[in-house]
Amino acid sequence: MPRAIWKGAISFGLVHVPVALYPASEEDDIDFNWLDKRSMDPVGYRRINKRTGKEIDKENIVKGVKQENGDYILVDDDEIKEAYPKTTQTIEIETFVNAQEIPFVYLEKPYYLEPVAKGEKVYALLREAMLQAGVIGIARVIMHTKEHLAALIPTGPALMLNTLRWATEIRPADGLELPAAGKSAANLKDSELKMASQLIKDLTNKWKPDAYADKFTDAIHALIAKKAKAGKTEKVEPFEEAPEGLAQSNVVDLTELLKRSLGKGKAASEATPRKTAARAAAKRPARKRA
Repeated sequence: MPRAIWKGAISFGLVHVPVALYPASEEDDIDFNWLDKRSMDPVGYRRINKRTGKEIDKENIVKGVKQENGDYILVDDDEIKEAYPKTTQTIEIETFVNAQEIPFVYLEKPYYLEPVAKGEKVYALLREAMLQAGVIGIARVIMHTKEHLAALIPTGPALMLNTLRWATEIRPADGLELPAAGKSAANLKDSELKMASQLIKDLTNKWKPDAYADKFTDAIHALIAKKAKAGKTEKVEPFEEAPEGLAQSNVVDLTELLKRSLGKGKAASEATPRKTAARAAAKRPARKRA
């Protein structure tokens, strides 16, 4: 199990459950590195001033939120903390809901929660009470300077935390040419629906995650092993920094915008969601590769 990435407590009314947070998933993709085909030198990322083309130091980079007229509002870390002075070490359960009420599109990333500081009994109490009620908890948690909506889910002996996408992050289907809802509106025949239902029934099984694998990644691993066995490899000389004077082949957009809305206030059920300027600017920096 990897090292804990967060430690705090689950807030459950007046009860606090001390926990440690661990990643419950890992990437299984092929890790392609970029190389200069002429020299087999590694190609990396640099902080580049787009106007001058020169590299700049990290301390000279500030966060800016672009306005409609093209101007920028600069915001530093202290101002962000002051704008949303909320504790960062609490998984604050706001409500409980039936799991079926949350569409899959909202699910983002899973984590394991482990009881710490002699919190095993209250951890088990919360887990068993949720299982008995058949509910999951909806909570807020701040990780890596970003607030997340999350689902607290009892799974076997564990409590898991699955981060959720905000409602404003789900794009509406408006503008898509979709068939009208309802069998009559779509002009479906009863015989067609009956055959389709029978086919779905024939293909319905219990969920077995181990029965599925990433065939594409397996095929790439097999290709790499075959080329390695045939001796088709290239030598890449390691070095700490690129030699001075070489042209930069990678350009990185270093305008780091605010990633999430801070200070949303009450839960969505208590207030109308609003898009703040910070949330509207919540986009990851785009990396451009030459």
